[in-house]
Order: sequence, then structure tokens, then C-alpha cells
Amino acid sequence: MSISNRIPQRCDVLVIGGGPAGSSVAALLAKQGVDVVLLEKALHPRPQVGESLIPHVWKYAELTGAAPLMEQQGFVAKAGGITVWNGKIHRIAFAEFGFSRPALHVERDIFDELLLNHAEEQGAQVFQQVAAREAKLELEQPEVTYLDKRGADTVEGSIRCRFVVDASGSAAVLAGQFKSKRLIDSRMRFLSLWGHFKNSRYVGADGRSYPAGEVNKVRPVTFVTSFEDGWIWHIAMRQVSSVGLVINTDRARAMNKAERERYFLYTLKSAPYLDLLLDEAEYQENSFSQRPDYSYYSSKLCGENFYCIGDAASFVDPIYSHGVLNAFYNASITALAIGESLQTPAYRARHAQLCENRIRQFYGFSRSLALGEFGGDGVDSELVRRFMRQVPQVELELMLAASFMSERSENFHQLAQNAGLKIRPTQARAHVMDKLLL
Repeated sequence: MSISNRIPQRCDVLVIGGGPAGSSVAALLAKQGVDVVLLEKALHPRPQVGESLIPHVWKYAELTGAAPLMEQQGFVAKAGGITVWNGKIHRIAFAEFGFSRPALHVERDIFDELLLNHAEEQGAQVFQQVAAREAKLELEQPEVTYLDKRGADTVEGSIRCRFVVDASGSAAVLAGQFKSKRLIDSRMRFLSLWGHFKNSRYVGADGRSYPAGEVNKVRPVTFVTSFEDGWIWHIAMRQVSSVGLVINTDRARAMNKAERERYFLYTLKSAPYLDLLLDEAEYQENSFSQRPDYSYYSSKLCGENFYCIGDAASFVDPIYSHGVLNAFYNASITALAIGESLQTPAYRARHAQLCENRIRQFYGFSRSLALGEFGGDGVDSELVRRFMRQVPQVELELMLAASFMSERSENFHQLAQNAGLKIRPTQARAHVMDKLLL
């Protein structure tokens, strides 16, 4: 192996994981001149679910410098969302809330690789097919051991650093070490099943369906419909549509993977509206994927020499597309905390605590909004109230409209009331539609 491909023995910050959270924090720190090494266990592009991004992500993409690359990539711009929830049809349009830049439907394999390459271009040293194993945080300079699988033989190694950032996704390397990963109450515990379909029709903002080939002419919406066991998403992208369902873990606990795939396909064919969208679509064999253990959190997030961010910190039902936004948000505040800690090491503990509070605020907000519960299971109600007071009014109104679409607006109103805020429901309410013409 050439010297340029060797993993260094030391760095300032070691980032575990090359998803949106890891790539973004690495890019932000490298832009500050920090010596960053990022270890990613897979080789990009990685198979991933299709993703709906809300307009909020652009402000964080501007911070990292990735925004121009996202624009150049030409991802599908979406107009908003339409839901059919318990038989009621609602529509939301982001433009009505003053957002000038579009929401997006992205292929996550392409999107994640774009962000990872950008981090490397900013100066981060990126090593793929290198799996972090353990972080020895009790040492004066933390040491992370890893398995380097880039060559014919797997090589063990280690790297010393000043800070470890765990952005390893659901693997949650540090939470596994700390034994701090907590699954929420089983009644609200979900898993997702998804696959890709070619030539699927999609839904436009007018409630009509359009052929797949018009996705760049007539903007799609993210289409969501509820069914007896959970809810289904349909996300139209450039070449395929990502279609998936979210169900309670208990519903699929006894099924093996093949049985889950059969259940997945049967449910889509029998679901109202989805059957019409997929009537002439071609299911992409081998695209079936699943993710268990939805909705968890870690009880230990930040310390003097470590930070857990993105899905390595927590995961919430993705009904409001907060996942990538959470990754970007966590990355931005973590980069700020580490940057300050490198300049003033004596305040490392304070910066870590402030960062942890911010991460918990966002988690609590997303969790309370998506799952309809207050407090408990890692949610600090006071932190959520403080967070809501900081969110711009227009963004709160957008969240109210989104919550109304899935009949969770009462919960959001209660959150706002607890924070001492007044939301203008007549301006924020999602539009009611009589029917869809699919």
C-alpha cells in the first residue's frame, strides 16, 4: 500500500462513519484547518433508501459548501407532500411558506457519495472499507482500533486523536461500548421495509398522477398513505421510485426476510392508490431492504473527548423527513463545539454539555412531533420548549401543517402552547382535497 493510502497514526479528530452526519462534520472541521480522519466501513456508493429532503437542509449545505454540488447533481425537485391518512386527503406546498429553494427527492447512494467526496475535497483524510472497532476514551489521547479491509488481507490498526466523533449510523459504535442505546416503548417501535420500482407513476401537487418520464417536468410530491398496520411512502426519483412501508415491529417479528418481502409486495398491491401507481411498474429484484429497531436514543451523547451524532445518537420515525436534517444539524453544532474546544481545551466539558443539550433538543422535538408523546424515553420537555422558542415562526407553521396531514396537529399545538408560542393555524393548515385523480 502506498504511503498516501496509509492511515495516519494520529489526528486531531477521528470521525467514524461516512454518511451525511460524518461527512458534514468532517467537511466543516477540515474547512477550519483541523486535521480530520474519517473511517467508513463500506465502499461508496452504498445501497440506500430513497430520501425526501425538506428545504431546511439548504442552509446547512451552504455551511459545508456542498450546496453547489447538490444543485449540479440535478436531483428531483419536489413540490410538497400529499397524504391519505385514515381516508382524509391533505396537501402541503413548501412554496406557500416562503421557501425559495426546493425540497428534493434524492438517491441516497449518490447523495452520500457526493457529501463524502466533498469532505475529502475540503481536506479531510477519508478511508473507505475501514471499520472502526473500539474507542479507548479513558486514555489521555483517545485511541480507536480498526480493521482495514481495503487489501487482500484484513489488517488491524489503531489511530490516536484528540476527539472521536461517532457518526456510524444505526451501528452506534460508542453507544454499543457504553451500553447506552435505548429502544423506546414497544407500542411505538417500528421497522421499515422498502424496495425500488421502475416506471412507476407518481403524484403531482394537483393530485393527479403522471408517468415516470415526466418527473423533471411536473414536480412530484412525497406521497404518503396510511393503512391498517402503519403507513406507506412513495418517493419518485430520476430512474426509480422508492416505495416503502413502516409498521410496528411486533407485526413482522415472526417473519423471515423472504416472508417480509412477500408481505411488503402484497401490502403495496392491496393499498388504495398505491395499486394504481404501481400497476404497470417493474419491481426491481434484489432492491428489497429493511431496517429494524426504529426509534431509539442513546443516553450518553457527548463528553470531553467524544461526540455521538446523527443516527448514532438517535433515530425517530421518518414521517417528517427529519433524518438528514438531524444529521446536518448535529454536524454543524458538533463542529462548532470541537472547534471551540481545540482553541480552549479547559472548556471542553462545557462545550460538550452544550452540544449534547442541542442534540437532545432536536431529538425531543422530532420525537414528540412524530410519535405523539411528551417526555420519557429520552425526551426532555424543557429542552424541547427552549428549542421551539428558537425556531423561526414560518418553520413552526410548516411543522404544524405537516402534523395536520398525519392527524398529529393536536400534539404539535400542545408543544407550542407549552413553549408559550402562538401559531397561526389558518395560515399553516394543510389544504384539504376532495379526491385524487390517479
